[in-house]
Amino acid sequence: MLRWLLLGGVVSALAGTASAGFLVALDWTTRTREAQPWLLGLLPVGGLLVGLLYHYFGQSVARGNNQLIEEIHQPRDVVPLRMAPLVLLGTLLTHLVGGSAGREGTAVQMGGALADQLSRWLPRGLRLHRPRERRLLLIAGISAGFASVFGTPLAGAVFGLEVFRVGRLRYEALLPSLLAAFGADWVTRAWGVGHTHYLVLEVPALSAAGVAATLLLGLLSGLTARGFVAAVHAWQSWFGRLIAWPPLRPVAGGAGLLALVGLLYLVIGPEVTRYLGLGVPTIVAAFEAPLPWYSFGLKLLLTSLTLGAGFKGGEVTPLFFVGAALGSALALVLPLPVALLAGVGFVAVFSGAANTPLACTLMGLELFGLPAAPYLALGCVVAYLTSGHGGIYGAQVVGTAKHPRLGRDAGRRLSQLRGRR
Repeated sequence: MLRWLLLGGVVSALAGTASAGFLVALDWTTRTREAQPWLLGLLPVGGLLVGLLYHYFGQSVARGNNQLIEEIHQPRDVVPLRMAPLVLLGTLLTHLVGGSAGREGTAVQMGGALADQLSRWLPRGLRLHRPRERRLLLIAGISAGFASVFGTPLAGAVFGLEVFRVGRLRYEALLPSLLAAFGADWVTRAWGVGHTHYLVLEVPALSAAGVAATLLLGLLSGLTARGFVAAVHAWQSWFGRLIAWPPLRPVAGGAGLLALVGLLYLVIGPEVTRYLGLGVPTIVAAFEAPLPWYSFGLKLLLTSLTLGAGFKGGEVTPLFFVGAALGSALALVLPLPVALLAGVGFVAVFSGAANTPLACTLMGLELFGLPAAPYLALGCVVAYLTSGHGGIYGAQVVGTAKHPRLGRDAGRRLSQLRGRR
């Protein structure tokens, strides 16, 4: 325990500091883009820079989060340190020119890559000699990155345990994950970097109507997550077939995004800028009043195109946007408060897309308060079951099938199941 306390402290310091610097840089990038709207015209240029950066310097780390998950399943080589600066620069470029992407992927990759370097940097007394211990270190790095970028240490700890195998948890990693997640969150806050604050939800007493509404929202959230995953894969496949040289794919994607934003501007006006970048102000607004019915679909389309074309960034914050917008819009027809529906959608869509219902439930409790627990848990579990054996992380392995009829999928990666009807 003392050994992992020391290792967790080092991982916390590295991941928390990296996330703090990233969040500060991302905030500056977002404010710069909002103050200089002409930067949107550089979407193809930004795509070219990201494409060239990864083509010439980042092919060994281009698989991103999936590469970390693969190393947990089958440890081979230490993750190259270059993963951290490359994903940082690629994400900042994506946001600077207006790409619709998130931040979780960046923080997780930085945390995992930095943690894995300890396999080589540690003094002999602490060095990790066995693949099993290296797996635990990678899981701790993932937990630290997730916890520090969102300010949710409990969810971050469980996310690291839950994300690499669908339906199974790795309990031997519990102590390293907890230490790294809580430590990294503390380090990020110690640097003076804060996180978005959401409403603490006012929750009505459980009723048959409320449970039915939550079940319906969970079902729609799982189907929405499934649609998001399918859209990202469809764009990746389309660009891969159309353009042979990888650096030109984000160029074409940037041009397509620019054209789409221009078209949307003619239809909905300046409101289109709410769907670019992280979109955190719109997420906050979803808790205050019902959003337009089309909000979640526009964010899904713009994000899937951005990531499918090869821009860098995470999927999680856009999924928060999609889920919160979906729940908020349904407040017009469902008998629950708008803030509660937005909160359930916020975590449920992510649960379905990442196959992490426990982490998402805990995230909801940390962000929105304990009284909402029954609604949050129910929404996350139903979305998880509804999304099927697919997800944003193709390297995930099915540990326990979500349904007995899908038992043959056990032990297979989600990428191997892609396209199966």
